[in-house]
Amino acid sequence: MDTDHAPARGDRPAPHPQQTAPNAPAAPEDLLPADVAEQFGTAGSQTAYLNTATYGLPPLEAHEAVVRAERDRATGRLDLDAMDAAVSGSRAAFARLLGLTPDRVAVGSQASQLVGLVAAALPDGAEVVAAEGDFTSLLFPLLAQEQRGVHVRLVPLPELAASVRPSTDLVAVSAVQSSDGAVAALDEIAAAAAANGARTLVDATQAAGWLPLAADRVDLLVCGGYKWLLAPRGTCFLAGTAEALAELPPLGAGWYAGAEIWDSVYGGPLRLASDARRLDLAPVWPAWAGQAPALEFLAEVGVEAIHRHDLALAARFRSGLGLPAGDSAIVSLPLPPGSAERLARAGVVAAERAGRMRFSFHLSTTPDDVDRAVEAIASVDGAGDALGAATADR
Repeated sequence: MDTDHAPARGDRPAPHPQQTAPNAPAAPEDLLPADVAEQFGTAGSQTAYLNTATYGLPPLEAHEAVVRAERDRATGRLDLDAMDAAVSGSRAAFARLLGLTPDRVAVGSQASQLVGLVAAALPDGAEVVAAEGDFTSLLFPLLAQEQRGVHVRLVPLPELAASVRPSTDLVAVSAVQSSDGAVAALDEIAAAAAANGARTLVDATQAAGWLPLAADRVDLLVCGGYKWLLAPRGTCFLAGTAEALAELPPLGAGWYAGAEIWDSVYGGPLRLASDARRLDLAPVWPAWAGQAPALEFLAEVGVEAIHRHDLALAARFRSGLGLPAGDSAIVSLPLPPGSAERLARAGVVAAERAGRMRFSFHLSTTPDDVDRAVEAIASVDGAGDALGAATADR
């Protein structure tokens, strides 16, 4: 459901931020212990970081692992066995996150690289249905295939499931939209695809790490690690069913896709791994050094608990601004242009996307951060009028 199009509370416009009652406290049972937020560099600072949808903050242990790897590299002592262990550990941890086995997970660096493998596997003349306005790392690799007759139909997200037809070969969608946090109806989309004999491709970059996902609902799933999985840029996963993965061409195959990695660095013949590793791309070592402990941290906290925590903070934010409830850890507001700079001066970090201000709530966020953001928004000239008008139009 698109969280920014939830029913309004009657026909009343939302009150201006400065007119609202005090922020509704998040239920204590929905929030994580305070020491979780203390594991991040923003703890005790004057920064309210509400921008995980752009990039996630690393737990301090993960940050130190990256720094340590770079220090080792600078002194010629980088342990490549340890780097391989970080990759394999991350693969296994991501598989557990989705309820899969590691043999069904490939690794790469960027979502578009891995989506490109799916796009290249489409037959000439194939039909793809995707959500209009979706993130271009998902759309561009598919649209680039139009030169060989692949037809990509872009439809509104709420209409995606109903737009699947017997001629459809692939349904591609982000589990959570980057621009506004709208959560896709994955069960309905997967059911429509299966009923019409189509594959599904889900980009979980804005979902995995806070939104519980059952990967067995879809054929293929890609996920960049640098947002809600709290890694540096340079980690990405491709997971799927054995049948769907087997159809993908190993276009980027190199030594890291070999059956025995360090015995695959020179010469022929082709000797790729027999499982999803045949699709692996050589790792960005420092990024995986940080990804492994970040995934361990997420697993220790638990995605169900993270989901409750993130939604509780988003609900506190919405309540403080007089907005209706939502179902996403991302909240998009129609604030005046230049609001990002004004908020940043107040210590609130958020992003402007698609002409709106986007706020995202994750493990480093505290109730005090939310309250600071609500107060800062109230000080932005024209914010109250913009929010009131937007709510009145619902």
